[in-house]
Amino acid sequence: MELGADHIDIELKAAHEFNNFLHGNKPGKCKVIISSHNYDSTPPIEDLGNLVARIQAAGADIIKFATTALDITDVARVFQITVHSQVPIIAMVMGERGLMSRILCPKFGGYLTFGSLEAGQVSAPGQPTIEELVNLYNFRLLEPDTKVFGIIGNPVSHSKSPKLYNEAFKSVGFNGVYLHLLVDDVQKFFRTYSSMDFAGFRTYSSMDFAGFSVTIPHKEAALACCDEVDPVAKSIGAVNCVVRRPDGKLFGCNTDYVGAISSIEDGLLGSQNGSTGTGSPLAGKLFVVIGAGGAGKALAYGAKEKGARVLIANRTYDRARELADLVGGQALSLAELDNFRPEKGMILANTTSIGMHPKVNETPISKEALANYMLVLNAVYTPKITRLLREAAESGAQIVTGVDMFIGQAYEQYERFTGLPAPKEQFKKIMEN
Repeated sequence: MELGADHIDIELKAAHEFNNFLHGNKPGKCKVIISSHNYDSTPPIEDLGNLVARIQAAGADIIKFATTALDITDVARVFQITVHSQVPIIAMVMGERGLMSRILCPKFGGYLTFGSLEAGQVSAPGQPTIEELVNLYNFRLLEPDTKVFGIIGNPVSHSKSPKLYNEAFKSVGFNGVYLHLLVDDVQKFFRTYSSMDFAGFRTYSSMDFAGFSVTIPHKEAALACCDEVDPVAKSIGAVNCVVRRPDGKLFGCNTDYVGAISSIEDGLLGSQNGSTGTGSPLAGKLFVVIGAGGAGKALAYGAKEKGARVLIANRTYDRARELADLVGGQALSLAELDNFRPEKGMILANTTSIGMHPKVNETPISKEALANYMLVLNAVYTPKITRLLREAAESGAQIVTGVDMFIGQAYEQYERFTGLPAPKEQFKKIMEN
């Protein structure tokens, strides 16, 4: 690209001023940012402290450094540096595991953050767009007292939970922000973000990280991290919601089974085959659950409580058998499910990630086998209509989407997070858009 005379003058002036700066003659209005990038890792806290000291000693008015997240707990060390900095500091952790470092900088004293103008046009890994910062995460509303919530999972970037909760928080003036939290080791995550200090430095109150939704694959492991667990969640053996109590201890509960079972009952009552009596329309039905993880346990428990006969189908038969024994049901391997056709009018609930974006052409059961089911639920909601649900509808079954289940389980979580009534109609409108 050719530069005109004006551009050349500007370039020469900038070069002249920088040369003066190097010789101790910095212009009065000039602010110098000196930056460092580590594309391999996030160093220990002592090394980060030494790096900041060297940058400051070099004459920086504003310190900037970026590291790389190998684990989401790496971000805690950067927060510790940021909150104690005596000069303006820009500190970020690159990669999806470092996302919250970019969003929470107003909370922990960061000077600014970076956002890309368009999705996919990033200058560093893990960078959100400006639109996401401002409109999804309500960046301009964040402050030191903002409570942090988020969804713990792996993968997790597909989740629509931040959109749901952040819009609801903003509409009622609740001072909170809800994030995607890509977590590999859930025990390590809770241990790190429950601390009030690190290496002797007070970084944040344990109450700052106030509540979490938990999704695949951490629902069972998260239960063991809680100081107290709701009896129903303990029976299920999995939690999908963890809330920090005023004393700092973690309380776990399970809202999956409420949202899913309610959605299925509503679907049955809205169909011609649904019961109109006072009992549950699930009573006496054969309820087939695909998956033996946290969500599978929740659905199996909920169906059993409603009087259904439960069958568990799982890729690993031993896990299916283990869950079936807990709820007094039957077990099959997933490979056997296509040929399992003992009766018409069964209920099917897929709680696995089969068919989730990007593997949208996958399905856990053949279309021919779906003819035996009166209602099919899929816990997956990206896409809303999966191959399983499309083929179930074509086979004449009532379908319940993962969006229906997702909204149902979110009501109780929102109320536990905020202490406010769930804005149910707003939740439905948000998920429709």
